[in-house]
Amino acid sequence: MAVLRSRLLKLKEDEEKAKYAAQRRGQIGSGDRSERIRTYNFPQNRLTDHRVGLTLYNLPQVMEGRIDEVIAALQKADYEEKLAALTGQTYSPPRMGAED
Repeated sequence: MAVLRSRLLKLKEDEEKAKYAAQRRGQIGSGDRSERIRTYNFPQNRLTDHRVGLTLYNLPQVMEGRIDEVIAALQKADYEEKLAALTGQTYSPPRMGAED
């Protein structure tokens, strides 16, 4: 009986560890280039936020702190994501073109 109890306890612990590891992997990501958030392209004077599909061609102003357009796009995407969750729909952010 003790052997069965220890095996069941071990099984439960392994499940908990696997659940925790999956959550951690989901939060950390793999570090692949495909997981990029934002690209600063200085030769093309371009800022691209890949999460919300925003591309701006005023990189010097953004670097000086004028990020109102970026913040507005992020707030809009957050609002749309929350609205989709409330209505039971799935939110899919805009896709970037192959050139970005």
